[in-house]
Amino acid sequence: MPSIVTEVAAAPSAEALAHFEDSLRFETDCWDVHSVMGTAQQDFVLLDVRGTEKYAAGHVPGALDLAHRKIIGSRLAEYPPETVFITYCAGPHCNGAARAAIRLARLGRPVKIMSGGITGWLDEGFALESAAQDGRAA
Repeated sequence: MPSIVTEVAAAPSAEALAHFEDSLRFETDCWDVHSVMGTAQQDFVLLDVRGTEKYAAGHVPGALDLAHRKIIGSRLAEYPPETVFITYCAGPHCNGAARAAIRLARLGRPVKIMSGGITGWLDEGFALESAAQDGRAA
């Protein structure tokens, strides 16, 4: 008798491969973002979409403050159309990153979500910075 884990059979390898490869087109993780932030390999713009007050209290270093409700075409005009945006919010309990990703996709912009958000970032042991530390006004 199968366990609760295997009572629903695993997908065939080809289907699993397609599924997991596809998921990475939509998401990245905190470790991968951290590994390239501030290096020559950074090829994306990281957006903190939680709101200015939360951003000011602590955010991922190098992230920009752009609440999901404020994502409009004119705010993105300085970025070439092929710019990849990575969104994050408070954590897995928050849908703000997905809301921001929807807005960006509707504007025709390439986008991924940083799964885990601030919670995941801190769980990995990475530091946050405040608006006072990075010199940006709140």
